Amino acid sequence: MKKVYLVLTATLLFFTGFRADDFKPYTEHIPGLQHGIDMVPIPAGEFVMGSPETEKDRKADEGPQHKVKIDAFWMAKYEISWELYETYFNKELEVADEKNTAEVKSRVDAVVRPTQPYVEMSFGQGKESGFPVCNVTQFAARSFCKWLYAKTGHFYRLPTEAEWEYAARAGSKTTFYFGDDASQLKDYAWFYDNSDGAYKKSGQKKPNAWGLYDMYGNVAEWTSDLYVEDFYGKPEATDNPYVKPSKHYPHVIRGGHWDDDADKLRSASRRTSTPDLKQRDPQIPKSDWWLTDAPFLGFRVIRPVKQPSKEEIDAYFARPPKDIP
Repeated sequence: MKKVYLVLTATLLFFTGFRADDFKPYTEHIPGLQHGIDMVPIPAGEFVMGSPETEKDRKADEGPQHKVKIDAFWMAKYEISWELYETYFNKELEVADEKNTAEVKSRVDAVVRPTQPYVEMSFGQGKESGFPVCNVTQFAARSFCKWLYAKTGHFYRLPTEAEWEYAARAGSKTTFYFGDDASQLKDYAWFYDNSDGAYKKSGQKKPNAWGLYDMYGNVAEWTSDLYVEDFYGKPEATDNPYVKPSKHYPHVIRGGHWDDDADKLRSASRRTSTPDLKQRDPQIPKSDWWLTDAPFLGFRVIRPVKQPSKEEIDAYFARPPKDIP
């Protein structure tokens, strides 16, 4: 066992600069903020992505099932909160911090922040401490990650679709990470049957085997990927698959939300973004920051163990071309 540990330690150090002992839960304390982000280590591994043809409520775009290899990363234990997100778009909420150096301030000042919304963006659901942010566009979620990177020097991003499903399953092969019986879902998620028509404070339901809360329900979550209906059948959908956005729509959304039926909360369930999510936005052209018709859509972040190069990071944060007016 000691020999295996030494090999693992050497491998992590060689490829990532991390020792095995460093790959553990941590809280990212963000300069200028009074709160941080709890991060959970997700080990590298292989899993079968998608759903079998025999799964109840299965959709055609969930197949064919295929083996996928995923590199190690950390994932936020909870969905990003209003408390944290509003500090991002309102710099007056930041506090003095000895780590908030001139260099950090210069990086942060270069990050574009959202404009003030026209309406109260939780639509009455509440923004108390611990409640998940909602009505956030893909662009806004990525910009938040860019701000985190500027603040901390650590590259945070949205999970890929494959990373999200791998983390949600936490080693399971069943419909849900706790099994196939949807009647148990009330113990693990907020959804149509128990939400009373609104999201709830994060972390009140049971986590999955890797300690992640609200991977099902509460608010649905953005992934980094552009949605491709038949991508699972393509040869590139094997090792750390990722469909880089070439346009604004559609992106993949995962996890289901507080107003969804149980079938939308399955580990393999996929849904997509559309321009209709901005339908009531009074701004012309529609805002890059707010989805006024998505009070059910938020996000959580991940941090890859192996930080990409600056060029790769810049490419991730680059905006895709607009494909709609």
